[in-house]
Amino acid sequence: MNNRNRLTIYILIGLALGIVAGYFVNANMAQPATFADNMSLVTTLFLRLIKMIIAPLVFSTLVVGIARMGDAREVGRIGIKALGWFVIASVISLTLGLVLVNLFRPGDAFHAANQLPAIGTASGIVTSGLTLKEFITHLVPTSIADGMAKNEILQIVIFSLFFGSAAAAVGERAKPLIDAIDGIAHIMLKVTGYVMNFAPYAVFAAVSGIVAKSGLGVLKTYGIFMGEFYFGIALLWLVLTFIGFLFLGPRVLRLLAELREPTLLAFSTASSEAAFPKTLEGLERFGVKNRIAAFVLPIGYSFNLDGSMMYCTFATVFIAQAYGIEMSLGSQITMMLVLMLTSKGMAGVPRASLVVIAATLAQFNIPEAGLLLLLGIDHFLDMARSATNVIGNGIATAVVAKWEGELTQPTHKDLATAALP
Repeated sequence: MNNRNRLTIYILIGLALGIVAGYFVNANMAQPATFADNMSLVTTLFLRLIKMIIAPLVFSTLVVGIARMGDAREVGRIGIKALGWFVIASVISLTLGLVLVNLFRPGDAFHAANQLPAIGTASGIVTSGLTLKEFITHLVPTSIADGMAKNEILQIVIFSLFFGSAAAAVGERAKPLIDAIDGIAHIMLKVTGYVMNFAPYAVFAAVSGIVAKSGLGVLKTYGIFMGEFYFGIALLWLVLTFIGFLFLGPRVLRLLAELREPTLLAFSTASSEAAFPKTLEGLERFGVKNRIAAFVLPIGYSFNLDGSMMYCTFATVFIAQAYGIEMSLGSQITMMLVLMLTSKGMAGVPRASLVVIAATLAQFNIPEAGLLLLLGIDHFLDMARSATNVIGNGIATAVVAKWEGELTQPTHKDLATAALP
């Protein structure tokens, strides 16, 4: 058994033990919230370790990849292909969420029960920074040090694009610096390996804490709603895999196998960021050249959050249904177009999907108090959409690599390693 499969098994064990421990604490302790708060310290520590890695890893891998491309036109071509795929995937995700919520109408049951938060009740979700003007000004960092300190992936990408392109233009004089930055990238990947050893403990803490605090009863109360959403997520996985099959052929199944560990990590911790380093490693094992993976994947974390986008349309219309508000087809299409813009750049924002939904509710005169219907189960929903974000970005990066002729065939050694139990 290789180290990757061993870590996957440990994460699964942590997930199972977390559910059992959380249920026991919820059923037997007088103050399970205290236990949940203590467990959150472990999860917070792990996520902070991950965030510690992301900025230097994104910067170093992206700069080296762009500098070694050597041609600004090539960077532009790859960027356009990536953004084209992201737009198509966004439309598919948003549309699927819209179709399913209208088909299942999960909000009707809540409307019939007439046990809704009073209109005007504060949700506690602060909406800001979602206008086009603020998005554009937020795009470019006033200081790269500030962007890195705040883990603003999009700002790091913008600076790295300029830095890498300039290094390519300088030529041989920049080669020693690029080699040094390449060394930093390899060091950060080694650091990633060290940090990932804590993943099973973080998974146990995250799952046990949320189950202890909310109890398994919350899953029963919202069972139908969650079942319908998870069905939608599964359908989205099938759609993305089918589209990936059209470009990658049967190799898409091997890609999914390489993404198994980061997907499980994102699901367990409800964080797409936690899976970023492992996703990058998995794509390179699959055969995606480093310069493509290091370029497309960070951009995808800002522009291609498929699971989060599907959730935005699904949850917004659900809240409207719960309050008996019928949205016309025109209003729903307009809402989808608004979400196409406001959902971009949400990576790294705490409870980003809820922030985007809150802003959308206000624009369409839907009670913001409806967000309270989702807060109790948002962690469980976030687990599914975080895992989907990993799958969506992994397939997108591999497809762009195939378009560019930068997807190598697996060696016999790679195939043997992938086949290990």
